[in-house]
Amino acid sequence: MISRRPRSRQDPGPRDVADRLHSAAIHLLRRLRTADDATGLTAPKGSALSVLVFGGPATLGRLAQVEQVRPPTMTRLVAELERQGLVQRRPDPGDGRLVWIHPTESARRILLEGRARRVARLEDDLRQLRPAEFKRLARALDLLERVARPAPGSGETKAGGRA
Repeated sequence: MISRRPRSRQDPGPRDVADRLHSAAIHLLRRLRTADDATGLTAPKGSALSVLVFGGPATLGRLAQVEQVRPPTMTRLVAELERQGLVQRRPDPGDGRLVWIHPTESARRILLEGRARRVARLEDDLRQLRPAEFKRLARALDLLERVARPAPGSGETKAGGRA
């Protein structure tokens, strides 16, 4: 459960809001992640597949970069996903040195079903809010999505679109 911090007499500053938002995001994702148990995927496999399903095919190097792991780690992970029939390697038609990793239809189905379970669980939670609270939260989403986008020129990428 998210701890309730006492309200100060002053408006909270960016650090206070950042701290609370960080904590709330972690708690929310942990709760929703339990819905992913039904996929049978480990968190690293699910994360890599999410990049491919929602963001499109990627090279091993790009996938390793997005997932913030070393290329040998991603090579092993992709090999396991390939053995499970969840990804396919395809050579780049214009550059024989490049290989693209594509999700299979089975991977798409698993990820979309997992997302549907997480959304349904969150929807149930949102139904517990009072109408005014729900409206406030809905209005705040535009700001949250803007904060979540990578800053231009930061080198960060929005991996995977809507996961």
